[in-house]
Amino acid sequence: MILVVGSNGMLGRDLIALLGDRGHGVDIADIDITSPESVMTVIGALKPEVVVNCAAYTDVDGCEGDIETAMAVNGEGVAYLALACREIGAVLVQISSDYVFDGGKGTPYVEDDAPCPISVYGESKLAGEMNAAFCPEHLIVRTQWLYGLHGKNFVETMLRLGAEKNELAVVDDQIGSPTWTVDLARAITALINGGCRGTYHAANAEYCSWNGFAKAIFAEAGLNVSVRPMSTTELNRPARRPLYSTLECSKLTSDTGFQPRLWRDALREYLKLRTLISSERTNNGTW
Repeated sequence: MILVVGSNGMLGRDLIALLGDRGHGVDIADIDITSPESVMTVIGALKPEVVVNCAAYTDVDGCEGDIETAMAVNGEGVAYLALACREIGAVLVQISSDYVFDGGKGTPYVEDDAPCPISVYGESKLAGEMNAAFCPEHLIVRTQWLYGLHGKNFVETMLRLGAEKNELAVVDDQIGSPTWTVDLARAITALINGGCRGTYHAANAEYCSWNGFAKAIFAEAGLNVSVRPMSTTELNRPARRPLYSTLECSKLTSDTGFQPRLWRDALREYLKLRTLISSERTNNGTW
């Protein structure tokens, strides 16, 4: 059994759907990863072969004002999962982030690059990576710029704003790889199936700015929206963001044979699927 912790989240739901009969999901109503007793009880009862931790406190700006919660969920919670997995001999798969880097390298980050987080969120995710190592059989998967059908994300925000306005300002000095959670779930599954251990990067191929991503969303969705550039400094958010955090994913491909597709191709398929689901709901009167 592959146990997905955080199975009601954006990534968790896509991963459960992909795993089929192999997967079993638990979420906040079933397990409290900040409680060692809760974690040990659930893991000990289910005895999975693999635990994939998709649970996280992902509000980057919220983390700046709530360090205690960020560290409890993203850091300490991983330690409890790691100890429970070690106890039963399970593999722990920890989902991490490009925010463990400062974005100053100027070229895509490889797995061996030294982390240097510049936000509380990044620090908490790095703590999670370090704590995952309490489990001898662990796999860390760093990713970035996620979007999917089952949660709040940049694509849905742009589509909502694009339906309301004909002009938007979006930052153009942060560079990364937009990644569909379905493709990330496929990469995680390939790593599990391949018996991989250690740290891997997994994201859709090629990269862009948030501004370029927004323009692509509107173009693919057929929305006539003007997207003006703005700087991260102008945006003035509480948490610092890495300006260039693109992840090099060639290790994933060489070790598993899984080839991430271009982010624009993934976005195109996502929007088609989104439209299809919307149409079906409307026809069935369930919208």
